[in-house]
Amino acid sequence: MTHDNPRFCPQCGHVLNLTSQQCEACHAQIDDRFMLKHDPKVKQATDNLIASFAASGSRRAFFKKGAVIAASGVAATALGAAFMPELSSAAARQTQAQTQASLKAGLQQKNQTLSNYKSAQDPIVTILTVARTAEQLAVTFYSNGLSNADKLGLKGDNLTYLQAALAEEQIHQQFFAANGGQSLTETFSFPHGPQTFTDLKTFIDTQQQLEGVFDSAFLAAIKEFAQLGRPDLAQIAGQVACIEAEHRALGRAIGGLSPADNWAFTPIYLGSVADAPALVTKAGYLSPKGDNSYTYKAVSTNVAGLEQTKPFAVSSSVVGNG
Repeated sequence: MTHDNPRFCPQCGHVLNLTSQQCEACHAQIDDRFMLKHDPKVKQATDNLIASFAASGSRRAFFKKGAVIAASGVAATALGAAFMPELSSAAARQTQAQTQASLKAGLQQKNQTLSNYKSAQDPIVTILTVARTAEQLAVTFYSNGLSNADKLGLKGDNLTYLQAALAEEQIHQQFFAANGGQSLTETFSFPHGPQTFTDLKTFIDTQQQLEGVFDSAFLAAIKEFAQLGRPDLAQIAGQVACIEAEHRALGRAIGGLSPADNWAFTPIYLGSVADAPALVTKAGYLSPKGDNSYTYKAVSTNVAGLEQTKPFAVSSSVVGNG
């Protein structure tokens, strides 16, 4: 049956039927909240996004007046709550509403300044914290994959690609940690448990899901950093997003998927970085138990041929990669 507006899997592009909850081709979970629809709301959302960038100057002034003070505490609370498996989309919307109310209340605190508060309350640190924790998940994933390279049949260039990817994820983790990102957890699970590291198809399916979410999260970070008046961090988030996209394409090549670079535009799964933990929890990455429990361990970043190991941004005030 043909439809005027067919649904496509945002992970691999496979045509879906109207009721699909999982892609038949790549087994990605389908959530219609993250599917673009052919209606006027899409154009309106794009217009609103462009307008938000145009308003960045007034938004910076707003934050300097103290609105960030009340909002940051709510953002940190929301971040912790997002890691709980029982978080629902309704709860997420309620958190967003509470944040907006706190922003409005923050206007009452004109005499307060950012210097009066700890940096851990800053919404920028919230983003860095989610990013650091996500990179720890990535390091854990690639570490266990490489530890089981023989079982997965990884060798030659394919093995080298993943060794470089692992080191790059570790470098990203070091950067976010050096700039104030906290570790929310170091123990993870995977949707298919131990099979993830014994079956190549399962390993690549998992890698594709993770890198797709990481890409989307860093795209959200670009927007949020820009709105917070930090174009330097926005640029670095873009640098990281580019590398995560490379990992995804290399994973498709390793898995024999063609074309390896099959996205013209990266799908947007997330409205904000703080939404990432709930999405990852729902997918099965934050429920460790029994033999499906994997702990992050830092790895060496000394990989032959690896270049550009420090971020760069014009007028940057960040520390570097530590």
